[in-house]
Amino acid sequence: MARMDAEQEAGEARRRRIRLLKRLMIIVPLSTILILFLLCIFLGIRLHIVKKELRDVQARIETMSEISQAGGTDHVQSDGETNPYTVSGVNESGRSGDDGLTEEKAKENVRKVYLTFDDGPSGNTNRILDILAKYDVKATFFVVGKEEEEYRPLYKRIVEEGHTLAMHSYSHKYQEIYQSVDSFSADLTKLQEFLYETTGVWCRYCRFPGGSSNTVSRVDMHELITYLDEQDMYYFDWNISSGDASNSYISSGDIIRNCTAGLYELEEAVILMHDASDKNSTVEALPGLIETIQAMDDTKIVPITDDTEQIHHISND
Repeated sequence: MARMDAEQEAGEARRRRIRLLKRLMIIVPLSTILILFLLCIFLGIRLHIVKKELRDVQARIETMSEISQAGGTDHVQSDGETNPYTVSGVNESGRSGDDGLTEEKAKENVRKVYLTFDDGPSGNTNRILDILAKYDVKATFFVVGKEEEEYRPLYKRIVEEGHTLAMHSYSHKYQEIYQSVDSFSADLTKLQEFLYETTGVWCRYCRFPGGSSNTVSRVDMHELITYLDEQDMYYFDWNISSGDASNSYISSGDIIRNCTAGLYELEEAVILMHDASDKNSTVEALPGLIETIQAMDDTKIVPITDDTEQIHHISND
């Protein structure tokens, strides 16, 4: 009896070993396949990142090469809007401070480049401000109204770090803003008062959503321009577009090229970019863009001030 029990136990042990072996024969190959699959994914991601970095580096090298050649390209992008032109004779807007240029420096024909960011603040605002601080560069932020607590420190940081705080619209809802002069006025006034309460700055610079040449407005844009004149406010369009608004994905290299292609043709260049949570390429392009501009002779990056020549897409007449 004891012998039979021993044989049964031995048989059961063999069966357990066989079952274990079968499991291992299944688990080991599957585990190996899974590890190899995950490794392939990791390597694929790394390869994509490296290729993107290489493209961006190549784009910066090409951009520097293009800029080193006199004249650059023959056009300035304007986001598909009417070709912009400059308008002289800017009146004082009452903003305290200046861009650091003395009258003597102004006579040296220094090219002035204005980095402007629309639609903020956003989840990318701090990243943008960190980069600007690193390069000791001041920019202009055409902001919208966001009363959530997370955004209020961003408005304050823009002001505290010496950037120009300007207005884009409170709601950024084209159909509401452009219904009439009254609706435009109500929206802009709401933003102006909100920014004053938040930062202590009474803003008098603005940019129309879509620019003054937008085709959405139901009211004649000249009426809105007249309203701004009556309120002693000043609007700024742009004469260079980064392209970050017209493309769902644009590489940082393309943004740098778009922003620098026509710089040699301009004495005052207002560059349109966007401060939004989905505009990571804009943030990634910013260091290279700043370095490229700073490498240009007789060129300075400055914020919009009372001395800035206004860039208008349509005539005030």
